[in-house]
Amino acid sequence: MSGTRKCLGVDCENDAGDLQCPTCLKIGIKDSYFCSQDCFKKNWSQHKTIHKTADGKSNNGTVRRIVPPGLTSNPDPGSGLYNPFPQIAFTGTVRPVYPLSPMRMVPRSIKHPDWAADGVPKAERRLSRTKIDILDAKGQEAMRKVCRLAREVLDITAAAVCHKACVERESYPSPLNYNHFPKSLCTSVNEVICHGIPDQRILLDGDIINLDISLYHGGYHADVNETYYVGDRAKADPDSVRVIETTRECLDKAIELVKPGTPIREFGRVIEKHANSRNCNVVTTWGGHGINKEFHPPPWIPHYGKNKAVGVCKPGMTFTIEPILALGKPREIYWPDDWTNVTVDGKRTAQFEHTLLVTETGVEVLTARLQDSPGGPIPMPTTEGETEG
Repeated sequence: MSGTRKCLGVDCENDAGDLQCPTCLKIGIKDSYFCSQDCFKKNWSQHKTIHKTADGKSNNGTVRRIVPPGLTSNPDPGSGLYNPFPQIAFTGTVRPVYPLSPMRMVPRSIKHPDWAADGVPKAERRLSRTKIDILDAKGQEAMRKVCRLAREVLDITAAAVCHKACVERESYPSPLNYNHFPKSLCTSVNEVICHGIPDQRILLDGDIINLDISLYHGGYHADVNETYYVGDRAKADPDSVRVIETTRECLDKAIELVKPGTPIREFGRVIEKHANSRNCNVVTTWGGHGINKEFHPPPWIPHYGKNKAVGVCKPGMTFTIEPILALGKPREIYWPDDWTNVTVDGKRTAQFEHTLLVTETGVEVLTARLQDSPGGPIPMPTTEGETEG
């Protein structure tokens, strides 16, 4: 048996022996094997982070803070899967399917953000809310690189998985343990507005899914997301097409405004105007943000009209624009995991995001789609579908 197991030590290529982490055994995490006591000690500081998020009731390490004791349904006898929140009134068709897999680890050779160990973005919390960073040439080139890597990972994730793709590019997945988020990316399905936690739910034909990828590489962050059709795109229902393609167009129209001197408040005006023309509604809770050496520094960028955002675009600024549109009421309620937020009426939403660099003459879309990027626009539905509320 030991010859078929690999040691959990970061960068260790040895087969595991019979040594298991005693803490993992105590709280119910199985298959936590190491090749030797020395390797276990060497990897302890990073390995122990999974204990903070593990629930002893689950063999796979369910997140304790996400699944309070006593709130879970009985696991399915065959698969062991269960609904962690059976007592809440779900607004749409999406249900969480647990247990979550254990939090993944990133090799120590890759630069970690300051929240990697304890989940707290300490430097970001000390930032001034009004000081907007202007990057020099070196910083701009670093942003180009990390954003290029983020685009690669998003494209791979659209067809496969995320964490491995990040690590292969010597990048830390920025969401991992950011304010205790337990996974390496956000996956938001159907009526989930944003910050959905990847779980065991199987995607079905006709679903829509947003994949939100953020990377930390060379001391800088990148942020990009897209919404995709699941299954045959040609058979997507008209309302899903309407909200996805309108959101995509809203982002494009906002990006067209980016150049030195453009007031930050202007992006929301053009986004809301176009959204309303298609009977879609802007979710105002969430907005774009600055991004560079920190994940979410100033400025805050509203996606609705008549906002009071201060500041203008200046060369060297990097930020995201990432509108979210809803088919119904643009208000959210939270699941008990403190991250997943869904529409109050269960109707679908879509989101698109790019990281942008303001140049001397306009804008550089650092996370732009490539020729072979999966997904992409499809024709809008008929006028009949567009006028449905």
